[in-house]
Amino acid sequence: MQLVKAEYPTPDHVLVHISDPHFVAEGLLYGETDPQVGLVEVLDSIEASGIGPEAIILSGDLTDKGSAEAYRKLRTLGDAYAKRMGTQIIWAMGNHDERGNFQSVLLEEEPRPEPVDRRYDLGGLRVLVLDSSVPGHHHGGLTEDPPVPPVQDLAVLSELRDQEALAQVLEGSDVIGILSGHTHCTVFSTFARIPVSVASATSYTQDLALPPAAMQGRDGARSFNLVRIHNRTFVTAVVPVGAYAAFGKRITAEEARRRLRSAVEIPERGSNQTGGALSGRR
Repeated sequence: MQLVKAEYPTPDHVLVHISDPHFVAEGLLYGETDPQVGLVEVLDSIEASGIGPEAIILSGDLTDKGSAEAYRKLRTLGDAYAKRMGTQIIWAMGNHDERGNFQSVLLEEEPRPEPVDRRYDLGGLRVLVLDSSVPGHHHGGLTEDPPVPPVQDLAVLSELRDQEALAQVLEGSDVIGILSGHTHCTVFSTFARIPVSVASATSYTQDLALPPAAMQGRDGARSFNLVRIHNRTFVTAVVPVGAYAAFGKRITAEEARRRLRSAVEIPERGSNQTGGALSGRR
């Protein structure tokens, strides 16, 4: 039997993106929920999946008040999961985060007052972390040196400002995708003709099934975003977290591979000189 040729090779890079754990030094977040429980639920799901991501991108708000103790709790937990999964965590700032404690605890760097922008290389994939936080404010901004229309009316108060300047930099660049958090709900869009993938939150999520302009958080409906990159093709999928009744017959990984070998010819992976994926608060 002649094999059918697949349209895409297997992915060159597999990443996981989670966001907004809002860790606190002690007690409950806003007196209602323990943010560590939500993050553990999501990380347990990633570990149990066997996905084995090259990196877990964890974007802010990493802590709720920016305290050093909250960062230490977050790093201890994150490092333990990363070690077991054989991966690394890429940390990105949020508007609730404090630059000094973020740098000293999570990055083990001497604190500096300027935005915490960083570059990471993952086998040819360039991951750029942009810090768009404005200390003391909820909105975002970028100096001269992820921006999508909000899906909730009140969210315009905390959107990224002066977006046109960023668009001019990105237009025509080799950036293939933008990863963001901040909204506490999953959003997909484009910016400067580049795909934008916004991850929901591990702390609490926004209920979007409400009348226009209404807002209500909820302690549940958590998820993580699975990012697969095929050469320069950027693909994101939302993975819900939680226990649900199984449906239909399960196909094991071994059986799936057997079926593929007998029916499909999958091309070799493309060049690893993949463009950059921007990761940041927005």
